[in-house]
Amino acid sequence: MSDNELGAYLRVRREALQPAEVGLPGGSRRRTPGLRRSELATVAGVSVEYLTRLEQGRDRNPSVQVLVALAEALRMTPEERIHLRHLAKMTNGGIELCPAAGQMPARVVRPTVHALLDRLEPAPAVLLNRVGEVLAHTAGFERLCGPIGLLDGEGPNLFYHLFTDARARTAYPDWDQVADEYAATFKYEAGTDDPYAGELIDELSFAAGEAFTGRMAGPPMPPQMAPVQRMAHPQAGELRLAREALDVSGGEQRILVYLPADAATSAALDRLTGRLPGALRAVGG
Repeated sequence: MSDNELGAYLRVRREALQPAEVGLPGGSRRRTPGLRRSELATVAGVSVEYLTRLEQGRDRNPSVQVLVALAEALRMTPEERIHLRHLAKMTNGGIELCPAAGQMPARVVRPTVHALLDRLEPAPAVLLNRVGEVLAHTAGFERLCGPIGLLDGEGPNLFYHLFTDARARTAYPDWDQVADEYAATFKYEAGTDDPYAGELIDELSFAAGEAFTGRMAGPPMPPQMAPVQRMAHPQAGELRLAREALDVSGGEQRILVYLPADAATSAALDRLTGRLPGALRAVGG
């Protein structure tokens, strides 16, 4: 394996991109395939000298902001962005954050909280910590959010799914509004100075780009939860959901409960959960 994987990858991606793809004129008599370094540097907002050092492996510690700008300029897919981030970490020695144990997001679920979730069936309800990790959920939540991919893989995360999974944009017709709310919740509950939140911020910055970083700009403000969240469910059709957030474990965790906001959604959720009509009554009109 080369000791300059990051630089080689940046060069391969640069040479695979044509000027027209980034809004630049192609011109004639080009000796270099794809973009010139000067062109990429202009689009990304970095100096040609710095880009040259990165590609040649003479600079091995680019900032998150620089890598995000390069990923944007190179029109990278979420998968390519994640690979870029991995290479950057490996180039920099693979150093991981080791924050103090007291700063870890709460992941232990108390038996009383499990019991509370059991009592909430058949309502869709999920237990989250401050960085959006899904710690526990009802069977109703699995039927609601499993088909849209939220629970795929190990360690599902509400924020990561929304900003990186293409299925989320289909599932939420008001995706921009939902993204505004979730980003505000992330900033307010976790804070950008939280080491664990910072790690997730880095991942989402690479994978989602401006859709995430733009929403994380500015000071944290109390999030405004929309009265109704619309969902285009692949099995139940369009749903209108009212939500209620309940703080548990001293505010380190919260339960998010989804309830039907109208009669049509009530009937759809009953069918989805296999319950008799009226098991989940509408809470609004």
